[in-house]
Amino acid sequence: AAAALGGALHRRVEGWRDAVLDAVALVEVTIDWADEEVPQDVSGEVAARLDPVIGEITAEHAAVDGLERLREGFEVAVVGAPNCGKSSFINYLAAREMAITSPVPGTTRDVIELRYDLRGLPVTFLDMAGLRETADPVECIGVGRAIDRARAADLRLHVEAADARSDAICAGLRMAGDLAVWSKADLGRGPGGHLISTVTGEGVGALLDAIHDRLAARIPQDAVASRARHRAALGETLAALARARAALGSGAPELVAEDLRLALDSLGRLVGRVGVEDMLDRVFANFCLGK
Repeated sequence: AAAALGGALHRRVEGWRDAVLDAVALVEVTIDWADEEVPQDVSGEVAARLDPVIGEITAEHAAVDGLERLREGFEVAVVGAPNCGKSSFINYLAAREMAITSPVPGTTRDVIELRYDLRGLPVTFLDMAGLRETADPVECIGVGRAIDRARAADLRLHVEAADARSDAICAGLRMAGDLAVWSKADLGRGPGGHLISTVTGEGVGALLDAIHDRLAARIPQDAVASRARHRAALGETLAALARARAALGSGAPELVAEDLRLALDSLGRLVGRVGVEDMLDRVFANFCLGK
Protein backbone atom coordinates (compact mmCIF):
# COMPACT_ATOMS: atom_id res chain seq x y z
CA ALA A 1 0.00 0.00 0.00
CA ALA A 2 2.85 2.36 0.82
CA ALA A 3 4.54 1.57 -2.48
CA ALA A 4 1.32 2.19 -4.41
CA LEU A 5 0.72 5.45 -2.54
CA GLY A 6 4.23 6.51 -3.48
CA GLY A 7 3.47 5.98 -7.17
CA ALA A 8 5.27 2.66 -7.69
CA LEU A 9 2.55 1.24 -9.95
CA HIS A 10 2.35 4.46 -11.96
CA ARG A 11 6.11 4.50 -12.54
CA ARG A 12 6.13 0.85 -13.52
CA VAL A 13 3.25 1.26 -15.98
CA GLU A 14 4.81 4.38 -17.47
CA GLY A 15 7.99 2.40 -18.13
CA TRP A 16 5.99 -0.26 -19.97
CA ARG A 17 4.06 2.38 -21.92
CA ASP A 18 7.30 4.04 -22.92
CA ALA A 19 8.64 0.80 -24.41
CA VAL A 20 5.36 0.03 -26.19
CA LEU A 21 5.22 3.58 -27.56
CA ASP A 22 8.67 3.09 -29.04
CA ALA A 23 7.47 -0.18 -30.61
CA VAL A 24 4.28 1.27 -32.07
CA ALA A 25 6.14 4.27 -33.42
CA LEU A 26 8.50 1.94 -35.28
CA VAL A 27 5.57 0.09 -36.82
CA GLU A 28 3.49 3.17 -37.64
CA VAL A 29 6.34 4.89 -39.44
CA THR A 30 6.60 1.98 -41.90
CA ILE A 31 2.86 2.27 -42.61
CA ASP A 32 2.14 5.98 -42.86
CA TRP A 33 5.51 7.28 -44.03
CA ALA A 34 6.66 4.43 -46.28
CA ASP A 35 7.75 6.92 -48.96
CA GLU A 36 10.17 8.63 -46.58
CA GLU A 37 13.64 7.45 -45.62
CA VAL A 38 12.54 5.05 -42.89
CA PRO A 39 13.47 1.44 -42.11
CA GLN A 40 11.59 -1.20 -44.12
CA ASP A 41 11.79 -4.08 -41.62
CA VAL A 42 11.55 -3.17 -37.94
CA SER A 43 10.52 -6.61 -36.61
CA GLY A 44 13.76 -7.17 -34.74
CA GLU A 45 13.72 -3.75 -33.07
CA VAL A 46 10.05 -4.10 -32.12
CA ALA A 47 10.63 -7.56 -30.64
CA ALA A 48 13.59 -6.25 -28.63
CA ARG A 49 11.33 -3.66 -27.03
CA LEU A 50 8.35 -5.94 -26.45
CA ASP A 51 9.98 -9.05 -25.01
CA PRO A 52 11.18 -7.48 -21.72
CA VAL A 53 7.85 -5.74 -21.26
CA ILE A 54 5.89 -8.96 -21.82
CA GLY A 55 8.06 -10.73 -19.26
CA GLU A 56 7.62 -8.00 -16.63
CA ILE A 57 3.86 -7.68 -17.13
CA THR A 58 3.48 -11.47 -16.99
CA ALA A 59 5.20 -11.51 -13.59
CA GLU A 60 3.11 -8.59 -12.32
CA HIS A 61 -0.10 -10.21 -13.54
CA ALA A 62 0.76 -13.47 -11.79
CA ALA A 63 1.43 -11.59 -8.54
CA VAL A 64 -1.98 -9.91 -8.34
CA ASP A 65 -3.63 -12.88 -6.63
CA GLY A 66 -1.05 -12.94 -3.85
CA LEU A 67 -1.37 -9.23 -3.10
CA GLU A 68 -5.16 -9.36 -3.33
CA ARG A 69 -5.19 -12.14 -0.75
CA LEU A 70 -2.91 -10.10 1.49
CA ARG A 71 -5.39 -7.23 1.36
CA GLU A 72 -8.62 -9.24 1.59
CA GLY A 73 -7.36 -12.13 3.70
CA PHE A 74 -6.37 -15.78 3.26
CA GLU A 75 -8.71 -18.69 3.95
CA VAL A 76 -7.50 -21.76 5.85
CA ALA A 77 -9.89 -24.71 5.91
CA VAL A 78 -9.79 -27.10 8.87
CA VAL A 79 -10.90 -30.46 7.48
CA GLY A 80 -11.19 -33.96 8.85
CA ALA A 81 -13.55 -36.65 10.06
CA PRO A 82 -16.21 -35.88 12.71
CA ASN A 83 -14.87 -35.43 16.25
CA CYS A 84 -11.24 -35.05 15.18
CA GLY A 85 -10.88 -31.75 17.06
CA LYS A 86 -11.59 -29.15 14.38
CA SER A 87 -14.05 -27.08 16.41
CA SER A 88 -11.89 -27.34 19.52
CA PHE A 89 -8.99 -25.88 17.53
CA ILE A 90 -11.17 -22.97 16.35
CA ASN A 91 -12.40 -22.34 19.89
CA TYR A 92 -8.81 -22.40 21.18
CA LEU A 93 -7.78 -19.72 18.68
CA ALA A 94 -10.83 -17.59 19.45
CA ALA A 95 -10.37 -18.02 23.20
CA ARG A 96 -14.12 -18.57 23.42
CA GLU A 97 -16.70 -21.13 22.35
CA MET A 98 -17.46 -20.11 18.78
CA ALA A 99 -18.32 -23.61 17.67
CA ILE A 100 -20.38 -26.13 19.60
CA THR A 101 -18.35 -29.21 20.53
CA SER A 102 -19.77 -32.55 21.63
CA PRO A 103 -18.98 -36.26 21.34
CA VAL A 104 -21.88 -36.63 18.90
CA PRO A 105 -20.64 -36.92 15.28
CA GLY A 106 -22.10 -34.33 12.91
CA THR A 107 -22.51 -31.59 15.53
CA THR A 108 -21.09 -28.95 13.18
CA ARG A 109 -23.36 -28.57 10.17
CA ASP A 110 -22.52 -25.18 8.62
CA VAL A 111 -19.24 -23.37 7.93
CA ILE A 112 -18.06 -21.25 10.88
CA GLU A 113 -15.57 -18.48 10.11
CA LEU A 114 -12.97 -17.12 12.50
CA ARG A 115 -11.13 -13.98 11.37
CA TYR A 116 -7.65 -14.02 12.84
CA ASP A 117 -4.55 -11.84 12.76
CA LEU A 118 -1.75 -14.34 12.19
CA ARG A 119 1.55 -12.55 12.75
CA GLY A 120 0.24 -9.64 10.67
CA LEU A 121 -1.49 -11.73 7.99
CA PRO A 122 -5.30 -11.53 7.80
CA VAL A 123 -6.53 -15.13 7.91
CA THR A 124 -10.02 -16.61 8.08
CA PHE A 125 -10.07 -20.08 9.60
CA LEU A 126 -12.98 -22.21 8.39
CA ASP A 127 -14.52 -24.77 10.73
CA MET A 128 -16.93 -27.03 8.92
CA ALA A 129 -18.82 -30.28 9.03
CA GLY A 130 -16.85 -33.44 9.58
CA LEU A 131 -16.32 -35.27 6.32
CA ARG A 132 -17.99 -38.67 6.17
CA GLU A 133 -20.64 -40.59 4.26
CA THR A 134 -24.00 -40.00 5.92
CA ALA A 135 -27.69 -40.59 5.29
CA ASP A 136 -28.74 -37.49 7.24
CA PRO A 137 -29.94 -35.00 4.57
CA VAL A 138 -29.00 -31.93 6.64
CA GLU A 139 -25.56 -33.28 7.43
CA CYS A 140 -25.13 -34.13 3.72
CA ILE A 141 -25.65 -30.45 2.90
CA GLY A 142 -23.04 -29.50 5.49
CA VAL A 143 -20.54 -32.01 4.10
CA GLY A 144 -21.10 -30.71 0.57
CA ARG A 145 -20.49 -27.13 1.67
CA ALA A 146 -17.40 -28.19 3.57
CA ILE A 147 -15.94 -29.87 0.50
CA ASP A 148 -16.61 -26.82 -1.69
CA ARG A 149 -15.08 -24.34 0.77
CA ALA A 150 -12.09 -26.60 1.45
CA ARG A 151 -11.27 -26.87 -2.25
CA ALA A 152 -11.47 -23.09 -2.69
CA ALA A 153 -9.36 -22.28 0.41
CA ASP A 154 -5.77 -21.10 0.20
CA LEU A 155 -4.59 -23.82 2.60
CA ARG A 156 -6.08 -26.90 4.25
CA LEU A 157 -5.28 -28.37 7.66
CA HIS A 158 -5.96 -32.11 7.54
CA VAL A 159 -6.79 -33.01 11.13
CA GLU A 160 -6.80 -36.55 12.53
CA ALA A 161 -6.96 -38.03 16.00
CA ALA A 162 -6.66 -41.49 17.52
CA ASP A 163 -10.46 -41.78 17.61
CA ALA A 164 -11.14 -39.95 14.33
CA ARG A 165 -9.09 -41.04 11.33
CA SER A 166 -9.67 -39.56 7.89
CA ASP A 167 -11.22 -41.51 5.04
CA ALA A 168 -11.38 -41.32 1.24
CA ILE A 169 -13.38 -38.07 1.27
CA CYS A 170 -10.65 -36.31 3.23
CA ALA A 171 -7.92 -37.83 1.09
CA GLY A 172 -9.60 -36.42 -2.02
CA LEU A 173 -9.08 -32.88 -0.70
CA ARG A 174 -5.34 -33.13 -0.15
CA MET A 175 -3.36 -30.65 -2.22
CA ALA A 176 0.29 -29.69 -2.47
CA GLY A 177 1.37 -27.51 0.43
CA ASP A 178 -1.37 -28.65 2.84
CA LEU A 179 -0.51 -29.41 6.47
CA ALA A 180 -1.17 -32.68 8.32
CA VAL A 181 -2.22 -32.26 11.96
CA TRP A 182 -2.59 -34.88 14.70
CA SER A 183 -5.02 -33.55 17.27
CA LYS A 184 -5.74 -34.59 20.87
CA ALA A 185 -2.05 -35.25 21.43
CA ASP A 186 -2.69 -35.24 25.19
CA LEU A 187 -4.70 -38.45 24.72
CA GLY A 188 -2.21 -40.22 22.49
CA ARG A 189 0.45 -39.60 19.88
CA GLY A 190 0.16 -40.43 16.23
CA PRO A 191 1.43 -39.62 12.77
CA GLY A 192 1.22 -36.14 11.31
CA GLY A 193 3.41 -33.19 10.55
CA HIS A 194 2.14 -31.34 13.63
CA LEU A 195 1.03 -32.72 17.00
CA ILE A 196 -1.32 -30.41 18.89
CA SER A 197 -3.48 -30.41 21.97
CA THR A 198 -6.12 -27.76 22.52
CA VAL A 199 -6.28 -28.84 26.17
CA THR A 200 -2.63 -28.15 26.99
CA GLY A 201 -1.79 -25.85 24.06
CA GLU A 202 1.00 -28.15 22.95
CA GLY A 203 2.12 -27.62 19.37
CA VAL A 204 -0.45 -24.95 18.49
CA GLY A 205 2.15 -22.16 18.29
CA ALA A 206 4.37 -24.21 15.99
CA LEU A 207 1.38 -25.01 13.79
CA LEU A 208 0.46 -21.33 13.51
CA ASP A 209 4.06 -20.54 12.57
CA ALA A 210 3.92 -23.14 9.80
CA ILE A 211 0.62 -21.75 8.51
CA HIS A 212 2.09 -18.24 8.49
CA ASP A 213 5.17 -19.36 6.59
CA ARG A 214 3.11 -21.20 3.94
CA LEU A 215 0.87 -18.20 3.34
CA ALA A 216 3.59 -15.55 3.52
CA ALA A 217 5.55 -17.42 0.84
CA ARG A 218 2.70 -16.70 -1.59
CA ILE A 219 3.01 -12.93 -1.21
CA PRO A 220 5.20 -11.37 -3.92
CA GLN A 221 7.75 -8.98 -2.53
CA ASP A 222 8.24 -6.61 -5.45
CA ALA A 223 4.79 -6.41 -7.07
CA VAL A 224 2.35 -3.53 -6.58
CA ALA A 225 -0.78 -4.40 -8.64
CA SER A 226 -3.33 -5.78 -6.19
CA ARG A 227 -6.88 -5.26 -7.45
CA ALA A 228 -9.27 -7.00 -9.83
CA ARG A 229 -9.19 -4.06 -12.25
CA HIS A 230 -5.38 -4.27 -12.27
CA ARG A 231 -5.60 -7.96 -13.14
CA ALA A 232 -8.09 -7.28 -15.94
CA ALA A 233 -6.07 -4.46 -17.49
CA LEU A 234 -2.80 -6.39 -17.29
CA GLY A 235 -4.46 -9.46 -18.80
CA GLU A 236 -5.81 -7.44 -21.72
CA THR A 237 -2.39 -5.86 -22.21
CA LEU A 238 -0.68 -9.25 -22.30
CA ALA A 239 -3.18 -10.63 -24.79
CA ALA A 240 -2.69 -7.66 -27.14
CA LEU A 241 1.10 -7.76 -26.86
CA ALA A 242 1.14 -11.50 -27.51
CA ARG A 243 -0.88 -11.02 -30.68
CA ALA A 244 1.38 -8.20 -31.84
CA ARG A 245 4.52 -10.21 -31.08
CA ALA A 246 3.20 -13.23 -32.99
CA ALA A 247 2.29 -11.10 -36.01
CA LEU A 248 5.73 -9.53 -36.40
CA GLY A 249 7.17 -10.36 -39.80
CA SER A 250 3.82 -11.56 -41.10
CA GLY A 251 3.54 -8.72 -43.61
CA ALA A 252 0.57 -7.17 -41.78
CA PRO A 253 2.02 -4.19 -39.88
CA GLU A 254 -1.45 -2.65 -39.56
CA LEU A 255 -2.54 -5.56 -37.35
CA VAL A 256 0.61 -5.28 -35.26
CA ALA A 257 0.06 -1.55 -34.80
CA GLU A 258 -3.58 -2.03 -33.82
CA ASP A 259 -2.71 -4.60 -31.15
CA LEU A 260 0.02 -2.34 -29.80
CA ARG A 261 -2.49 0.51 -29.58
CA LEU A 262 -4.88 -1.78 -27.70
CA ALA A 263 -2.06 -2.61 -25.29
CA LEU A 264 -1.41 1.10 -24.75
CA ASP A 265 -5.12 1.67 -24.07
CA SER A 266 -5.14 -1.08 -21.43
CA LEU A 267 -2.01 0.26 -19.76
CA GLY A 268 -3.42 3.77 -19.92
CA ARG A 269 -6.46 2.72 -17.90
CA LEU A 270 -4.13 1.75 -15.06
CA VAL A 271 -2.77 5.29 -14.82
CA GLY A 272 -5.71 7.28 -16.13
CA ARG A 273 -4.44 8.22 -19.56
CA VAL A 274 -5.63 6.96 -22.94
CA GLY A 275 -4.89 8.58 -26.30
CA VAL A 276 -2.81 8.55 -29.49
CA GLU A 277 -1.01 11.85 -28.93
CA ASP A 278 1.90 10.18 -27.18
CA MET A 279 2.43 7.84 -30.11
CA LEU A 280 2.45 10.72 -32.62
CA ASP A 281 4.87 12.67 -30.44
CA ARG A 282 7.17 9.65 -30.38
CA VAL A 283 7.03 9.25 -34.18
CA PHE A 284 8.01 12.83 -34.89
CA ALA A 285 10.66 12.82 -32.14
CA ASN A 286 12.39 9.73 -33.49
CA PHE A 287 12.07 10.26 -37.24
CA CYS A 288 12.70 13.16 -39.56
CA LEU A 289 9.38 13.32 -41.44
CA GLY A 290 7.64 15.83 -43.72
CA LYS A 291 10.69 18.07 -44.06
